[in-house]
Amino acid sequence: MTNRAERGGRISVSTHDGVQLAVRSSGPSDAPMTIVFVHGHCLHGGSWSSMRRHLRDAWGDGVRMVSYDHRGHGRSAHGPAAADTIDQLGRDLNAVIEAVVPSGPVVLVGHSMGGMAALAYARAHPDSIGSRIVGMALIATAAGGITELGLGRLLRSRAVPWLRVAVHHAPAVVQKARKFGEAASRSAARWSRGGAESRLSAVSGALAGTTSVVTMVGFLQSLIEFDERESLTGLMHIPSLVLCGTDDVMTPFEHSLDIAARLPSSELVSVNGAGHSVILERAAEVASAVSALLSRVIDGSSLVEGALTGPVD
Repeated sequence: MTNRAERGGRISVSTHDGVQLAVRSSGPSDAPMTIVFVHGHCLHGGSWSSMRRHLRDAWGDGVRMVSYDHRGHGRSAHGPAAADTIDQLGRDLNAVIEAVVPSGPVVLVGHSMGGMAALAYARAHPDSIGSRIVGMALIATAAGGITELGLGRLLRSRAVPWLRVAVHHAPAVVQKARKFGEAASRSAARWSRGGAESRLSAVSGALAGTTSVVTMVGFLQSLIEFDERESLTGLMHIPSLVLCGTDDVMTPFEHSLDIAARLPSSELVSVNGAGHSVILERAAEVASAVSALLSRVIDGSSLVEGALTGPVD
C-alpha cells in the first residue's frame, strides 16, 4: 500500500533564481505517468481542482498529478519584476519537473498563459520531448499573435506601457490599476455571448484579489511579444490535444485552429458555448478530452506493459 508521503502533498520548489514555488502533488510517486498542470494568468494551481477530481475518478492511482502556482500567483513567492516573462515561466516549469518528477513520462497540461509556458519549456528543452514529455494538452491558449484577435487587441493600447511603468514606480496607482483589471474583465463579459458573467467570474475574482496587480501587469509585455508558432514543430512526434471554447474572447478559437494546423497529429476539440475559463465551466468535458490524450499516449508509448492500461472501470 502506498504511504501518505508517497501519495503526495504540498511542497516548495526553489527556482534557479531562488523564488519559492508552491507545489501540490497527489497520487503514488511510482505511478507510470505524471500529469503536470500549468495554470493561466492571474489564476493559481487550484483552478485545476475540478479537473483533477474527474481524472482521479477515471484513472485512480494510475496517474500522479502535480500542479503549482506560478511566481507571483497563489501561494508562490514573487520574483524580480524583470523575471515576469513567459520564458521565465518555462524555466520555472523545468525546476518543478526536475524537483518533483525527476524520472518517468510526463504529460503537460497548460491553460492560457500556462500553455504558453509549456511551449516555452518545450522549445528550451527539445531533448525532453518524446523522452520525458510524452504528451501535451494546450487549452484555451495561443502560440503567438495574442494581440491580433479578441480581447488581446486591447494590449495594443498606448495605455499599457504607461500602466506597467506606473505600477512599477508609483504604489499610489496600484488600486487604480486593480480597477482597470476589473473593468477589463467586465469588458470581456460584454464581448462574449450567453452567460458570460458567470463564465468569467473566476477570472474576474482573480484580477480583483488573489493575484497582485503588479504581477498581473508585469506579464503583459511578455504576452504581447510571445511567439512560439515556429517551435511547434518540435511537438509533432508526440500526442497532443488542442482545446478551446467556442465563446472564448481572451484567446479565441482561431488561435487553437492555428496551433492544430501546425500539429497535424493533434486532436482539436471545441467546447460549444464555453469561454476562456473552460477548465472551470466544463471541467468534466475537458477532463474527458485529457483522458483521451492519456489513452493515446499509452497506445503509442513504451510504458511497461500492463502497468497502465487505461481508465479504471
